[in-house]
Amino acid sequence: MSVLPDGEACREQTLGEIHAAALGQPCDGQVADYIPALASVDASRCGIAFATLEGEVHVAGDADMPFSIQSISKVFGLVLAMQRMGDDLWQRVGMEPSGQPFNSIVQLEWEHGIPRNPFINAGAILVADTLVSHFSSSRQAFLSFVRRLAGCERCDINEEVLASETRHGSRNAALAYLMKSFGNIEAEVEDVLAHYFFQCSLEMSCRELATSLLFLANRGVHPLSAERVTTPRDAHRINAILSTSGMYDQSGQFAFSVGLPAKSGVGGGIVAIVPGQGIISAWSPALNQHGNSTRALKMITELAGRLGLSIY
Repeated sequence: MSVLPDGEACREQTLGEIHAAALGQPCDGQVADYIPALASVDASRCGIAFATLEGEVHVAGDADMPFSIQSISKVFGLVLAMQRMGDDLWQRVGMEPSGQPFNSIVQLEWEHGIPRNPFINAGAILVADTLVSHFSSSRQAFLSFVRRLAGCERCDINEEVLASETRHGSRNAALAYLMKSFGNIEAEVEDVLAHYFFQCSLEMSCRELATSLLFLANRGVHPLSAERVTTPRDAHRINAILSTSGMYDQSGQFAFSVGLPAKSGVGGGIVAIVPGQGIISAWSPALNQHGNSTRALKMITELAGRLGLSIY
């Protein structure tokens, strides 16, 4: 049964009210500018979608406008790596919150090239290495996987963002080479970075993101296709790490105030998993000091509070 109020019009009204309230507040925060291609995105854009396990998708605002999903792509990469490597993956990457910036080099040095978790940059680069090492064409495999989950061939790479990521990726290159020096990167660093920048440059809409991740709310089975994407145990593990590490240094606060597994990206998107019910996806480009969208946070917080969605 849908958690939104009965009736299509009423459900759309609920999201519409939350969207309007977010737009009515000052646009706090700044659009990400360390990747120049993201700096030109209109900060007034704002959308939200709620996809249910029954196949309904309720939307408001710019929910059908594609945007750069950035670090949300780490969820898809992790799922693919877990499919290919099983428990061996966790010998090379941890599952603990970092307590440091998402691109920290110091922590990686302290811990001998083992990233704290797969959702900080070093961890996602390590995951990219496993994909490059296990697929003959990892980028095509990644893109095909996402399109299949979203049920949409429109999902594609923004070439301008990809070029910008590549030109301004020195810190990520430093992380990769440091892990290589510790023997924790197997493929050529240039190939690993090419995959990592590629996946971060993927564009999707709120509707497509919410639909694609429904399997995480359904014990690993995508309800629209009946495909088993992960085992129930792996779906549990992914949601657990999302709860502790998916929102950068704001993960604890998000768990405290909202109570849902979630992943954000500096493109302004946030996805939140509501186990047994569906996926919320929200987007607005202006970010707070933690790198999380201010308006997307407000909308998800309001929706979760209004409908009592916390898993705790």
